Amino acid sequence: MPHDMIALLMFSTMMLLMATGQRVFGVIGFVSVVAALGLWGTGGETLGFSAAMKLMKWYPLLTLPMFVFMGYVMSESRLADDLYRMFHVWFGPVPGGLAIGTILLMVLISAMNGLSVAGMAIGSTIALPELLRRNYSKVMITGVIQAGSSLGILIPPSVVLVLYALIARQPVGQLWLAGIFPGLMMAAMFALYIWIRCKISPEIGPPLSAEERAEITRAEKYRLLWAGALPLVIFAVMMVPFVKGYTSLVESSVIGAVTTLIAAVWKRRMSWVVFETSTRLTLAISCMFMWIILAALSFGAVFDGLGAVKAIEGLFIDKLAMGPWQILIMMQLSYIIMGTFLDDTAMLVIVAPLYVPLVGALGFDLIWYGVLYTITCQIAYMTPPFGYNLFLMRAMAPPEITIFDIYRSIIPFVLVMTFALAIVIIFPQIALWLPQYIYAK
Repeated sequence: MPHDMIALLMFSTMMLLMATGQRVFGVIGFVSVVAALGLWGTGGETLGFSAAMKLMKWYPLLTLPMFVFMGYVMSESRLADDLYRMFHVWFGPVPGGLAIGTILLMVLISAMNGLSVAGMAIGSTIALPELLRRNYSKVMITGVIQAGSSLGILIPPSVVLVLYALIARQPVGQLWLAGIFPGLMMAAMFALYIWIRCKISPEIGPPLSAEERAEITRAEKYRLLWAGALPLVIFAVMMVPFVKGYTSLVESSVIGAVTTLIAAVWKRRMSWVVFETSTRLTLAISCMFMWIILAALSFGAVFDGLGAVKAIEGLFIDKLAMGPWQILIMMQLSYIIMGTFLDDTAMLVIVAPLYVPLVGALGFDLIWYGVLYTITCQIAYMTPPFGYNLFLMRAMAPPEITIFDIYRSIIPFVLVMTFALAIVIIFPQIALWLPQYIYAK
């Protein structure tokens, strides 16, 4: 059988098995091992073993449980409550101010954990009830929380970029630095849209009334400013030594985890239940990602052995006569389509063995492409009918918010994110300037 037909058979088998509801890592690992044994017979199983050894030797992977632990301690100990109260007080007088404050909350939470799920959980438990009580539009609220939580996979320490770094063999530190400006730019675009929309239609995002503002003393505002700055202090303690070159990435992740733990104890929010829950959830998430990465490496090894990457490169460039930019846009569109029924890690595992080498062969920067991939995942997360964040939002929202409200809510934010993606494609230095500047020093 020709190699391209074998590759097609592997993909179709994998998608069929995923439709049965099996675990992503189990499906991908099963297909890769069966294909390896079928193609190379005895000895083919060493592909998976070599992938496991490669995974265990990848030192930056130690950052994964540290950052996940940070996020869960922040969530379970409710350290973010003071932060949201600060945004409530300082941005309340602005049209749509609480929604803008929610976006800023999500930015800071993203800088703590690197997962969109944690941001969604915090936004749904802290911000959503308050926004509903303040008579914000249901459609506006759900769009804000979904869009804001999606920043968790772009703003460092993004766990998705850690996975991409392993598969693409790129430095995690450079990828994280590359995600900072695009992530902040997207957050600013969200905030600008909210302000303009609520300025035009004040009823969907009413500001705090004059009576409520009068009840808040100046001393209370400054007290909340200090209390809400705690996550910023944690982030600075963690990232400044790394940027300055005093610590490695792994050492900085440990500093961040320990600092978050100390902050929770200092605020008297740490209990045995919080610690046990955070540790258990961290173990579950870390093991899940480890299995997914192992399956991805095994799958990629089989594809390398088949020469499928070269075959696809020849198909696009020679047979279809597509230019580099046409191929790049086609890749992004395929991510959005897959995102309607897969999460970001599954998409990365399935197509990275094909796309990443092709992107390099086309002459594009793999650090820049990692940012493009992540932004496209954010869009795919929120694209109906099966966007990952849509169902998370439905699970966490109260009964009065319907699935149709959630679908309607994401349309303007998807358009904003698509515009941000286009800007980063046209101006690559938005992503590349900071890592080039830092690493040049």
